[in-house]
This record gives sequence, structure tokens and C-alpha cells, in this order.
Amino acid sequence: MPEGPEIRRAADQLAEAMVGKPLTDVWFAFPQLKTYEPALMDTTINAFETRGKALLTHFSNGLTLYSHNQLYGVWRVVPTGTQLNTTRQLRVRLATADKTILLYSASDIELLNADTLAAHPFLQRVGPDVLDASLTVEEVRERLLSPRFRRRQFSGLLLDQAFLAGLGNYLRVEILWHAGLLASHRAQDLSEQQLTALSEAMLAVPRLSYQMRGSMKKYHEEAAFRFEVFHRQGKQCRRCGAVIEKGVLSSRPFYWCPGCQL
Repeated sequence: MPEGPEIRRAADQLAEAMVGKPLTDVWFAFPQLKTYEPALMDTTINAFETRGKALLTHFSNGLTLYSHNQLYGVWRVVPTGTQLNTTRQLRVRLATADKTILLYSASDIELLNADTLAAHPFLQRVGPDVLDASLTVEEVRERLLSPRFRRRQFSGLLLDQAFLAGLGNYLRVEILWHAGLLASHRAQDLSEQQLTALSEAMLAVPRLSYQMRGSMKKYHEEAAFRFEVFHRQGKQCRRCGAVIEKGVLSSRPFYWCPGCQL
């Protein structure tokens, strides 16, 4: 599943293509959304907003399209009039005179007004977004030590969108490597130094992934962002030289270094 940095980069691409341009075509696959098609014609898209792994498309008439890609959803930007050769199921098409955005394969799609947006169960449940520039290391530390989260093992906590939105499996393993911690730890058992290292990594790793576009690309050794443990089982740790291992935690593949994650 795409994680916060991938969703934010997709939002950037959609915004570059669509924001501020009148919509010339609006189409939804789901019958319950088709009644909104006339209301959105000739409106503009004001912004694309991410909340963790959810994408919010804000229209100038006050409506908002909520979409969550889950495992298979994907957005595409194409020149208007282009037909893509794909076996994916088209769910949403929004077009302007020159660009069209297409949402394929997603099933979690809704159109919301201000009231239903404010009451949306997923958006109410998610925690602060790790890519929100206003979120600080101190706030992450406080959240770690809160009664709600302090007793949770990191194996599950770092996948829980109610803790911090936008984290996922590759970020989980990379954050714990950077902090030098095992997934079995809990915040209440850490030293002050460990808490600081973990809090800093929880913001630094996803933000660097977003900024350097490094999360799903193959980078050279000198690149600014690279995976240290993710998909590197059997290879040497670049920090201590031990061999990186792979297992399963919280039903997801997990990678760690037994030499320097303690």
C-alpha cells in the first residue's frame, strides 16, 4: 500500500495538472455519486489535501471528493482525450480543457459537504500527519508517552493511523533502524535519549522520503535517501556490518539489523 510520501507526491502531481481550471467533464463509476456530476461541471478544484493515506479533492462549490487508494487504487494524469490501455477499472474521471485525472481500482470513494467531511469516521480517527510541517518532535514525543500509546509495542503502533497518519511498513522499519530500536520496545520503557531519537526519526524519515522522492526508486549509494533495511535481508548493515534479517510482525514483512537495533 502506498504510504504518506507517495500519496503526497500524487497530490502534488494532480494539483499541478488541475488546480484553478474549470472542469469540462466529470464522471463517476458508482451510481450513488452520479447525481453529483452536473453540480461539479464548470467548477474548479481549489486544492488536493492529504490526510495520511487519504486524498481530499476540494471543489470550488464546497464539495470534497474523499478517496482512499487502499492496496490497488492509483491516480493517473493524462492529456485530455487520451485513452489508456489498461485492465484496471476506472472509478473517477475529472477533466479540464488540457488535462484529465483518472482514478483506477479504488473502492473507498465518497463526495462530502462541510458537515459530512467534519464527521467522516476515518478522518476523525487518524492522528496528526507526519508530513504536516507544523507537527514538531516535541508533539510526537508527547504522543508516544500518552496513556493511549505508551504501552503499545512499536511493531503495531507504527502501522496505526490513529497514532500518526501516513506511516506504513517501509517507514516503520526505516524509522526503527534510524532510531536503533527493536520493534518489541514500548515508549514507556525507553530512555530519554531513545525517546528523542525515535521522535526525531518519525518525522525526519518520511519527510526525507517525500522530499527526495526516494521511497520506491532505486538509488545509487551516494543518494540523499536510501533504504537501510527495507528489502535488504541478507545484506550487510551500513552502520555496523551485521547481516540484516527479515521476519513478519503485525502480519507485515519486517526487516531489522540484529547488530545495532537493540
